Amino acid sequence: MGETGGKDFIFIHPDADLRAAGIAIVRGSFEYQGQKCSAASRVYVPKSRWPQLKEMVCDELKTIRMGGVEDFRNYVNAVIDKNSYDNIKDYINHAKNSTEAKIVAGGGWDDSTGYFIQPTVIEALMPRYKSMAEEIFGPVVSVYAYEDSQLDQALELCDTTSPYSLTGAVFATDRRNIEKLSAALRNASGNFYINDKPTGAVVGQQPFGGARASGTNDKAGSMLNLLRWASPRAVKETFAPPHDYGYPFMAEE
Repeated sequence: MGETGGKDFIFIHPDADLRAAGIAIVRGSFEYQGQKCSAASRVYVPKSRWPQLKEMVCDELKTIRMGGVEDFRNYVNAVIDKNSYDNIKDYINHAKNSTEAKIVAGGGWDDSTGYFIQPTVIEALMPRYKSMAEEIFGPVVSVYAYEDSQLDQALELCDTTSPYSLTGAVFATDRRNIEKLSAALRNASGNFYINDKPTGAVVGQQPFGGARASGTNDKAGSMLNLLRWASPRAVKETFAPPHDYGYPFMAEE
């Protein structure tokens, strides 16, 4: 199967359960240090609700422990290697020095006993800022606060900012709003989550795969994947073959 990465999103409607959305950001972005193709990497939140969400996420991050995997109390561990460590640092440094973004949580690192990156939240002041569009594969999530009155424009941004289409999540309480978000983002992810983090697909229940730059949407874990391994052949067998080339309609009147 072909699966080549993602820039996975969480889109928050103004009527969303903000507590649920905040926990989804923390879990979806920072479990496994964000080193999952399905990890939440960008968030779209109504500007009116961003201050409350920001405070909530920052408060949760203060309680997170970081350290070795031997201690199960450590929620965040080291990233995989030095190349990854250096790459993630570059994105954080870019945000620190940019006029188009700012660090609102984390932003630190330490390689004295392993390649540790603090869970980092970047507030993107421009919707197509670098970290909103490029895959980072680390404990970094970028948030763009859209104008409440520009929901449709924000949905278009979510759909078009990244070439990937692997996983995504929407948060809303009114079923009509859920349907609206789902329809607008129908091509933005191969695995779609409603009021949940965009990670943790269960084999056999949530066939996994994405399209666009994320791959060939093979849907591993389901019968759909078997079609990728098959070579269809059409067979015709005639039991009463014709003995004349002519057709009945060709006869004289």
